[in-house]
Amino acid sequence: MIKFFTYIFLIFIFLSGSSSIEKNKNLEIKINWQKNLSGDFSFAKNWEYPEGVYRNDFGQLSCDGLCPTETERMKDENGKIYKDSLAKFYQLVDTTHLFHSIKSKTNSYEWAGANFISVKRISRDTIYCFTNKNIATHSSLILKITKDKCISEIELNSISGSIGKQIYACKKGAITIDRDLWHNGILKAKFDFIFEHPENPDKPLFWKGKIYSQINQNEK
Repeated sequence: MIKFFTYIFLIFIFLSGSSSIEKNKNLEIKINWQKNLSGDFSFAKNWEYPEGVYRNDFGQLSCDGLCPTETERMKDENGKIYKDSLAKFYQLVDTTHLFHSIKSKTNSYEWAGANFISVKRISRDTIYCFTNKNIATHSSLILKITKDKCISEIELNSISGSIGKQIYACKKGAITIDRDLWHNGILKAKFDFIFEHPENPDKPLFWKGKIYSQINQNEK
């Protein structure tokens, strides 16, 4: 009988510990709403072409590496786009000016910078955000904003086969959002988050910065 109760007690402790971990993984941070959020958000005036698009030696917008295969037949041996192929080329290649929507820094793994964050409304009360990855950046900051709460995590899709996909939960932090712009469909925010780092607990991961982005409707 004593062994039975001891066994039940150990199970209870185990489940309690598991619950704490789950709770930690879903840490909710209270949003600080502010009128006319101050600070330097001039980064939002900077823009760049989509990844792989550049201006060639002939002054033409071209692309490299990420081009549709049929565009290769529209260029000569020097990379110049044939005059009679220009219109078709730009129907296939996106040369939109992409304005920067985030300025941040982090000590996360495999991160070489990120100038863009996708901000989507997935329900009436919830906004889902994630920084875009690229060839050199494999860590993404993820935010889920519901009413007055924000949940944050880092998602790493490592190119190292031994690591694979990792999620780092937020353990503490702060986020301030401009209330007036929020109601007008724009996310303007400052944030500073600290994340768990099981590989090196004495050196937590961090991600801090500013966001200025239109809130897009989720496509169904």
